[in-house]
Amino acid sequence: MTLKDLLISYRERNNLSQRQFAQKCNLSNGYISMLEKGINPNTKLPVTPTIPVLTKLASGMNMTLHQLFSAADDMPVDILSPELYADNIIPLPQTKKIPLLGSIACGEPILAEENIEDFVKLDKDIPADFALRCKGDSMITARIFDGDIVYIRQQPDVENGEIAAVLIDNEATLKKVYKFPNKIVLSPCNPVYDDLIYMEEQCNNIRILGKAVAFTSIIK
Repeated sequence: MTLKDLLISYRERNNLSQRQFAQKCNLSNGYISMLEKGINPNTKLPVTPTIPVLTKLASGMNMTLHQLFSAADDMPVDILSPELYADNIIPLPQTKKIPLLGSIACGEPILAEENIEDFVKLDKDIPADFALRCKGDSMITARIFDGDIVYIRQQPDVENGEIAAVLIDNEATLKKVYKFPNKIVLSPCNPVYDDLIYMEEQCNNIRILGKAVAFTSIIK
């Protein structure tokens, strides 16, 4: 029996309206309605109550929290709720895997299998689609050093001055991008290096792969 089925069954056995049951649980009528539907009408996502909410539900049904968990199958619960943890325990962030790409042959799809060196983990809230391992010291004033991993959100264009992964001479590189009516300037973040300037038809050979949104440094 799912949580929503358990709640409906309890109300029907005890001849309680949603409002009466909500009062017994010290919760809102709207929240009880969402729990029984199983879906948040605003987000269209499943409702995931926290432990304090489940404790109130259990109390309202004259059950212990353990009994509630035993009675309901696939109990939805917000496992990242701070109430679940002791003061000295910090929950780890949820992560996702994205491909780490190496050199990319010109014209091939950016996420083609042959371009993937490995997969790396990062926080699921970072809007990145792939990662590149930096080569050289052309971005050091942006605090990006040789061997660092930069996370890229895949998109075909960026705003002037943004750091982007750009395909040049059959290899992905990281540069600040500046666009003008008849030229594109790719600017390194190191005064030792000159800007890369592409005029008119040369611009057709420049392909923006995506915007840099984060990076991790390698401790040496």
